[in-house]
Amino acid sequence: MISFPTHKSFPQFLFSFGVESSLSCTMIKMQQTNATEKVIIGVDPGTQIMGYGVISVKGQEITLMQYGVIHLSKYTTHELKLKKIFERITQLIVDYLPDEMAIEDPFYGKNPQSMLKLGRAQGVAMAAALARDIPIVEYSPKKVKQSVTGSGSASKEQVAYMLEKILNMELSKEFMDATDGIAIAICHHYHANTPAAASTSSSKKSKKGGWGAFVTENPGRVK
Repeated sequence: MISFPTHKSFPQFLFSFGVESSLSCTMIKMQQTNATEKVIIGVDPGTQIMGYGVISVKGQEITLMQYGVIHLSKYTTHELKLKKIFERITQLIVDYLPDEMAIEDPFYGKNPQSMLKLGRAQGVAMAAALARDIPIVEYSPKKVKQSVTGSGSASKEQVAYMLEKILNMELSKEFMDATDGIAIAICHHYHANTPAAASTSSSKKSKKGGWGAFVTENPGRVK
């Protein structure tokens, strides 16, 4: 594997092939700009496959730095899956130094055991960010799709198509499961006019259409 030093301001082309499937790319910029750069990591939690995307934003210019998936189905226990999620997200944070994390809020299913495991997967990804004092914002799946495509019921293929238009590049079909992670990061860019940490007075975490909305709409179901 060939690797190069990674820093927000260090232009590079990097291709890596490891245990997890990943594809990373950055664009070399020939001209310097005065715009402030913000790096956002988007995470799509899962217990079988977890997708992620890292973007750099300067003004309204969005550059895809890395995207990929963490294959978790091969691990025999739920504890090993959580360990792998924490390690991979931590490594991404070390490599790309994101300013903020955007993560998809788990949808509410009928299987309590599945929801518990999905919540744990989301939790360890968030813990990796919190350990580095990185602000976190949660978005519902519908909000993410609506932000990227204009429709909250868009298919994965429609989301991928719009991402290619937004990023002006072709995304690898091998990494289709990573498109949600990219979409979450871009959704956050569209909605975050101020740093996520400023959205609450005392918390590093905020939500857009997630658990808070559920509690508000269903007060009798939370004791």
